[in-house]
Amino acid sequence: MGDGRARGRESMRWDVGSRKLVLFDFDGTIADTLPGITSTARRVLLERGYPEEDLGDLSRLVGPPFPQAFSLVYGVSRDEAEAITARYREIYAAGGPTLWPAFAGIAGLLDNLRAEGRRVAVASAKRQEMVDHALADEGIINLFDVARGKRDDRLGSKDAVIAAVLSDMGVSPDDAVMVGDRKYDVEAASANGIPCVGVLYGHTCEREELEEAGACDIVETVEDLERLLLG
Repeated sequence: MGDGRARGRESMRWDVGSRKLVLFDFDGTIADTLPGITSTARRVLLERGYPEEDLGDLSRLVGPPFPQAFSLVYGVSRDEAEAITARYREIYAAGGPTLWPAFAGIAGLLDNLRAEGRRVAVASAKRQEMVDHALADEGIINLFDVARGKRDDRLGSKDAVIAAVLSDMGVSPDDAVMVGDRKYDVEAASANGIPCVGVLYGHTCEREELEEAGACDIVETVEDLERLLLG
C-alpha cells in the first residue's frame, strides 16, 4: 500500500494528467508485439545455429533497438547482430498484422485524449516504415499527431527519437509525458526531462524494472492508464 501511495504522490508531482503531449512507445505499449517479436527472433537464431537452450528469455529483446539488442542480450558482434536483424526484418515484415495487434482499449484512449484537446505521438525505436505500416494496419495512424520511429540504425537511440518528436511538435518537455513498457523508455524520457508512466499490460518486464528505472507511475491495464492520464 505504501508503494501505491508513493507512486500516487509522484504522479501528482509530475501532473501527468494535464500535460498537453502524451508520447507512446509502440512495442508492448500500443501493440501486443511480444509474441511476434520473440517467435521471429527464435526462428532466426535457430536458423543461424544458436542452441535453443542458450536463447533464454527472448522477451529481453523487446525494448532495446535492433540490431543493438542482439549484441546487448547475446553478446554477439555488431556484424552478427546486423546479419540476424536483416533476416529478422525480412521474416517479421512478411508476417502481417497478426504480429502487431493493438491492445484492446488503445484506440478509445487515443480518441478520448484527443477529445480533451491533448496531443498524442508515437516515439519508438522501431524503424519508421514499420511503425507507419503497423499503425496503418490497425487503423489508428490518423489518431496520432506524429508517429516517429528511428530512421537510421546508427542514429536510432530512443532518447534521440523522443527529442525529435518534441522538436517536430514544438513542445517543451514540461508539457509532455511518456508512456512505455521497459526501462529504456523511462531512461530515454528522463534524458529529455520528461516523466514516464510504465505499463505492465504488455508483459515485457517485471514491475521492479520500471520502479528502479524511475517510472513516475506504473499501471497494469489500459483502463488504469486512461484513468491516470484523463482523471
